[in-house]
Amino acid sequence: MLHDVIIIGGGINGAGLFRDLALNGVNVLLLEKGDFSAQTSQGSSKMLHGGIRYLENFDFALVQEALEEKNLWLKLAPHLCSEREFHLPVYAGGKWPLPFVRLGLFLYDLLSHFQNKPAGHADKEKLLERYPQLNSKGLKGAGTYFDGIVDDHKLALECLWDGEVEKQARALNYQEVLSVERGEIVKITTRDRLSGVTQERQARFVIFATGPFTDDLMKEWKIPWEPSLLLSKGIHLWLRPDALKLHGPMVLPSQDGRVIFVIPQRGSILVGTTETPVDQEMFNIKATDADVVYLLKVLNDYFPGADVKHKDILNTFAAIRPLVRSASSSDRGKTSRTHRIFRPSHNMYALLGGKYTTFRRMAQDVCKELVPRLGLPYNANLTLNALRRPSVVGTFTHKTVDADKIEEIILKERPRSFEDLVQRRLSWLMPPEDLQELAGKPRSYWEERLKNR
Repeated sequence: MLHDVIIIGGGINGAGLFRDLALNGVNVLLLEKGDFSAQTSQGSSKMLHGGIRYLENFDFALVQEALEEKNLWLKLAPHLCSEREFHLPVYAGGKWPLPFVRLGLFLYDLLSHFQNKPAGHADKEKLLERYPQLNSKGLKGAGTYFDGIVDDHKLALECLWDGEVEKQARALNYQEVLSVERGEIVKITTRDRLSGVTQERQARFVIFATGPFTDDLMKEWKIPWEPSLLLSKGIHLWLRPDALKLHGPMVLPSQDGRVIFVIPQRGSILVGTTETPVDQEMFNIKATDADVVYLLKVLNDYFPGADVKHKDILNTFAAIRPLVRSASSSDRGKTSRTHRIFRPSHNMYALLGGKYTTFRRMAQDVCKELVPRLGLPYNANLTLNALRRPSVVGTFTHKTVDADKIEEIILKERPRSFEDLVQRRLSWLMPPEDLQELAGKPRSYWEERLKNR
C-alpha cells in the first residue's frame, strides 16, 4: 500500500505529527521500533511548563510559546494534567537574589498573557511551615508560580489514538526500520521485533521523528545528513511518599547550575533532572549509580534533616534530550530548546529539538508545509479540539485496576509486552520486573494474553 506519509518514531513528536496529519485527511502510517512513547517521551520531568530557567537565556519566544501550550493542554486534557503551585527557595549568596526571582516570575506571567495563576512569594517563616525539613541557614524566602504536571507517555498515546479515529491513519509499534530507499516513492523495509515478519512499505513523503537517535539512524540508512545533535542525559528518581515532608512541588537550583524539580505526585515524589553527556547505549538508557548519588546529595543539601537514602527510592528512569547543536554553545544547560526542521531530501523531513510542552506547535510547523504539497488544505485549528479516545485507565486510578479493565486495555490500547502494560498503560511506578502478580493473576498469565491477543 502506498501511503501519503510515513512517520518514523512514536514519541511525543511523532504522535503530534501523526495526529495533525490524520486530522487533516492525510493517509499516514507511523512506525515505532519499541513501544510508543517508551524512550525520551516517557523520561521527562512530567511537566507542562514554559521553562522558568530559560528566561535566564533570554529565550522569551520559546517560553511564551510553551506557556501558551501548557495552558491549552490544561484545558484539552484535564484527565492527564493539572496545575500546581511551585516554590523556588532563595538563599543568601545564591545564584538568583529574591528581587531578581520576583522580576522573573512577573515576566513569566506576562509571557503567558496572564493566563497563569498569579505568581507570588513566601517569606522564610511561611516557607518553613510548608517545608519543615528545608535547610533554614541563609534562607530568604521563595518565589511561587504555577506550572502543569502531566502523564507524559499517556499524552503521547492518546494523541496517537485520537489520530487513529480517522480511518486513513494507523500507528504500529515494534516495527524496526531496516532500510530506507530514497526516490520519488520512498521504500521502507521493516521487521516486526516480536514476530520477526519483514515487510516493505511505501510513501510519498517520510518524516523522521527519531529524536536522539537521528544522527546514528541517518548514517545507518544512508540518508544525506550532517550530525546535528548535542545529546544530554537526564535522570529521575521516584521516592517513597514519606521520604520528604512536602506540601507541593519545589524547584531547587544546584551549586553547579543545574535545576532540580521535586514534585509530589501519584502517591510518590518525583526528583530530577541532571544534565550530563551520554556515554552509554542510548536505547532503553538507564540511570547510573553516579546519577543517583548526585540527586541524593542535592536533596540532602536542601533537606538535611530528611536523610534521603537509596532505600527510599522506588524506581529510577533516564532519557536523552535531543538538543540541536549550536555553534555558539556546547553547554547542555544553556543550549536552546527551540526546534529545527531539516530537509535531507525533497520528500523527507526531520524534526529535532524543542520541548515536550511545545510538541503540537512543532508538528504544525512541518504539517503546514507538507499537507499542501499533498494537494490538501491545511487547517491548523483542528488540533485545538479535545482528544477523543481517552485511556481505559486514568493516570491516577491504576491502583484499583481489575482483570476486566486489563482485558479492555489489551483489546483497545494494543500493548505488546508486560512492560508496555504496566508502565505505559497503567502508569505503574514500580519496576515491571518486581511485579509478579497483577489483578489477582500471575505475570505469566498476562504475558500469554499479550502474546496471543
